[in-house]
Amino acid sequence: MSFTIIEQFWPEADSSNPANSLKNMMFKTRQMLKTMFPFQENLIVTLQGCFAWNQSAQIEVDAEKFEQLCLEVRKRSGENYVEGLLCAAALYKGDFLPGNDSEWALSLRRYYQTLYLDICKMALPLLQERERWTEMIGICEQASGAAAGTDTFLAYEMQALIAMGQPEQAVSAYEAFREMLWEEFEIEPTEQMEQIYLLAEGMCQNHVDESDILRLVAEQEVEGRAFFCTFGVFRSIVALERRHLERSGKSSVLLLVSLGNKVTPTTDSRRLERILEEGLRTGDPIARLNAGSYLLMLTGATEENARIVMERLDRAFHKTYSHSKACISFRTFPLEPQITVEKSWEITGN
Repeated sequence: MSFTIIEQFWPEADSSNPANSLKNMMFKTRQMLKTMFPFQENLIVTLQGCFAWNQSAQIEVDAEKFEQLCLEVRKRSGENYVEGLLCAAALYKGDFLPGNDSEWALSLRRYYQTLYLDICKMALPLLQERERWTEMIGICEQASGAAAGTDTFLAYEMQALIAMGQPEQAVSAYEAFREMLWEEFEIEPTEQMEQIYLLAEGMCQNHVDESDILRLVAEQEVEGRAFFCTFGVFRSIVALERRHLERSGKSSVLLLVSLGNKVTPTTDSRRLERILEEGLRTGDPIARLNAGSYLLMLTGATEENARIVMERLDRAFHKTYSHSKACISFRTFPLEPQITVEKSWEITGN
């Protein structure tokens, strides 16, 4: 039994007398337990050939209580169910044994974290139905720390902030999340997140006096570079351009621009973004698809114009970043006008 414990907890131990090392460790452990639980004695007892937990000792372990409540609360209903979920969420204090990276500790850490996140996901829609916004925000803030890159909790948090009349905070939370998502995982937020963000941004504008709205829109400062936007906004711009082409009879082109495999992922992507933003016209929209892939729209351009533009941008990239091994490729797609069905209206008088 002694050697089993040593291999489990100290697999890297290199001692000529491992049994004696274990006894010394158990002595230190007993001293620590006495400090933590001064009214409990002999929490660890020595039996023949093994150490054991004193079965008569009454000690409550928060991890076990948390697990038990998470499993038991699913049998409840109504308000008792909601309060049980909140109690279970409150018991979670962070990662299980964060300083221990042994496989047994990692396994339990993932298990408790999964239980906690499931409890939060069950509680949030119920709190939303009951308009308990402050509690929603508290759960979302803690759960986001345990599930970095998951937008579920930010979506609920933004909705709660909007409901409380704090759209500015919702916008700030989204922008910080979007930056983190790209830096850590090189992905963009989902379309659902974009919609919530646009709602919050619109509410921020509604706080402006009505007489200033038109001036605010018309006088918004425009940067002297291409327009970098999200995929959802890009699709809306393309849809508007198709309607415009139907009336103007002109042409526009979509491009899919990609970096090759021999790239430094984040570095070369940032480099390409800079070349695209500075090398395209102010009105040309750009959307990031993933690390190293971008969608562009060249308004009023033909496919031949698009090829010339991309050749120019390719030269600019390799002139500016001569040591980069990136190989820029692109595909063109002529944008077709949206054909609308003419409607006739018959107006009758009384």
